[in-house]
Amino acid sequence: MTGNATRTTRIHPTAIVEPGVDVGPGTAIWDNVHIRGPAVVGRDCIIGEKTYVAYGVRIGDFVKVNAQVYICTGVTIEDQVMIAAGVIFTNDRYPRAFDQSGGLADSGPNQDTLVTTVGRGATIGAGARIGPGLAIGAYSMIGMGAVVVHDVPEHGLVYGNPARLHGYVCICGHPLPALAAVPAAEQLCQRCQTPYIVHRHGDTALPRFTTPRVAR
Repeated sequence: MTGNATRTTRIHPTAIVEPGVDVGPGTAIWDNVHIRGPAVVGRDCIIGEKTYVAYGVRIGDFVKVNAQVYICTGVTIEDQVMIAAGVIFTNDRYPRAFDQSGGLADSGPNQDTLVTTVGRGATIGAGARIGPGLAIGAYSMIGMGAVVVHDVPEHGLVYGNPARLHGYVCICGHPLPALAAVPAAEQLCQRCQTPYIVHRHGDTALPRFTTPRVAR
């Protein structure tokens, strides 16, 4: 472990944090976690028990990763993301155990390794499967058990197998009303009163939040 870790960082004695892992102050890493180096975990994060974080992964600040999450090489997680228990990321569309010679394939990244970014404030529900090479939009919400094979728009609410867009959510996570019927004037979230404006692009209506009420 290197970098800016301080005595306020908590690492369970059964966790494996390899050399080259940079852990921010205030972060808690719980039992039987394995983080491979090099990797970055920001400040004030929680990495839940039995979670695996591969080398090359970057995790921002104020991120909650629950138990038994698998985060593979090529994944970047921005600030204030929540990843619920049992989520699995992937990074290869056509994986094989063997190479062209018939021998065991190398497990390191190669030209087929795809990158995924989880935007600020997004939530990924328990047991979701995230396909390779995706952009998960900021403040989006992915339902439990979803199988995500396409990009998710900002504030998008997706669920199902395969996951499909079913609406949009506020920064606080509360579902917004059907935007097609909402006038373009400023609206307020029914839960937290955060203002937003509905923008229309042809047949598509999207929310735009001008004053996000989130921790910084």
